[in-house]
Amino acid sequence: MSSRLLDREFLDFLLHDWLDIGEVLAQPRFAAHGRETVDAVIDLSEEVARDMFLPHFKEGDAEEPRFGPDGVQIHPQVAAALGEYARLGFFSAGFPEHLGGLGLPFLAASASFAWFAAANIATSSYAMLTVANARLIASFGSPAQVEAFARPQIEGRWFGTMCLSEPQAGSDLGAVRTRAEFHGEAGLGRRYRLTGSKMWISGGEHDAADNIVHLVLAKVAREDGSLPDGTGGLSLFIVPRVLPDGSRNEIAVAGLNHKMGYRAIPNCLLAFGEQEGAAGWLVGEEGQGLRQMFMMMNEARISVGLGAAAIACRGFGHALGYAQERLQGRVQGSGSTGTVPIIAHADVRRMLLAQKSYAEGALALCLFAARLVDEEHDPESAALLALLTPVVKTFSSEFGLEANALAMQVHGGYGYTRDFDVEQLYRDNRLNPIHEGTTGIQALDLLGRKLLRGGEGAAVLTARIAATARNARWLPELAAMGDALSAAWHAIEAALDVLRTMPQEQALARARRFSMHSGTALSDGYGWILR
Repeated sequence: MSSRLLDREFLDFLLHDWLDIGEVLAQPRFAAHGRETVDAVIDLSEEVARDMFLPHFKEGDAEEPRFGPDGVQIHPQVAAALGEYARLGFFSAGFPEHLGGLGLPFLAASASFAWFAAANIATSSYAMLTVANARLIASFGSPAQVEAFARPQIEGRWFGTMCLSEPQAGSDLGAVRTRAEFHGEAGLGRRYRLTGSKMWISGGEHDAADNIVHLVLAKVAREDGSLPDGTGGLSLFIVPRVLPDGSRNEIAVAGLNHKMGYRAIPNCLLAFGEQEGAAGWLVGEEGQGLRQMFMMMNEARISVGLGAAAIACRGFGHALGYAQERLQGRVQGSGSTGTVPIIAHADVRRMLLAQKSYAEGALALCLFAARLVDEEHDPESAALLALLTPVVKTFSSEFGLEANALAMQVHGGYGYTRDFDVEQLYRDNRLNPIHEGTTGIQALDLLGRKLLRGGEGAAVLTARIAATARNARWLPELAAMGDALSAAWHAIEAALDVLRTMPQEQALARARRFSMHSGTALSDGYGWILR
């Protein structure tokens, strides 16, 4: 197994030269940190990813979680890696100091996470879900809930999940039928009893942590016992595996889903409250669950895109190394009679260049979104982030997967054998166009909600692109790129004008294609839209 993960020189270029993380660090809340801190964190991330996450990349895939008398058991190296991740403070890196965190920008924490995702996307997913879970509770929970449920996750002692989907309710969360019934109020807030099932829950049960904190979407029963229709009736509940008094909550694993990728993290069907009901505490107010959960969902969408980009970058590194070393054939018309490395063949170079464009463009787009998270106090940046989040998730997962397919193709017959990493990287990345909202759902969000209805984000993006194209024309070597950027974006705007004239059903039928073209324009010009 090769140790190729990410191109550190390229990552440093993105952080320091393009995204100018120094400007982010100049914000008062990040005043304790400088470039030295960021570089040290990235150095340590690379080291720990190679030493603790990469070694069980294949073993975790081959020896997937199993369900036994003592519950769900995972590969022991997964728990060891996450224990080291916690000991070194990676869970807490992006949280403010008053919550026990290091107080790093989201951009720095995301660049750190990319190393772990590249090394082992399945093991890193425990951390991604836990961090997003803790951030939601820290944002919307009461002080008592933050202390009881967020802090142990920030410390890496407990892990977290998000419980949205049900067997009958995937993308349509209005169809959720998990029931919550009021059961009194105490120090942790309003307590409810939950009954129902949740499907596709990554990290839903395992033996790597003392406790697992589930964030569960459910509907509060009316006085007549009925449940409200639609998403407006959804509320959010903190439902821990182990209750504050040390007793086991009423949560059972009804089954494990056996996936083609991400196999080192269990994917569970969970049953809540098969007897009296699982105890859970309401976050905020009733009926606010989906609005609250969108914070975790949007963070997860950026993280899924980042993971897809990291897997694609690792696959490209493998393909490039193989193409430089593998001797095969002769270059026709060159006059040479000797066997050459396959990188000498034009079609192999075409595939490598496509991979590099997809993978590095996706990584750049994801880190650009991470920088916008650090600027959410600015209305324009917040609007741009809302617009780009579905693009970040969709482009990275779809074209990252295509990059991994090309990596297999470069390897030829060896590419689809388990002796080489690229086939597992492809299987892992194949889940990402489905994770956290399918490509089609993200496209409907972009076109239907963000663009056809108008919004500030599109105007902000158009203005930035126009300004960048103008600036590019001052340098002869960039003038053609500026013209190409303007032409590409004018084509996107023209397509959008046509879509606005169509009946909604016809326009939305073209959402996926529009989303792909938008993502391609933005990622191909990733250096253009910020400066």
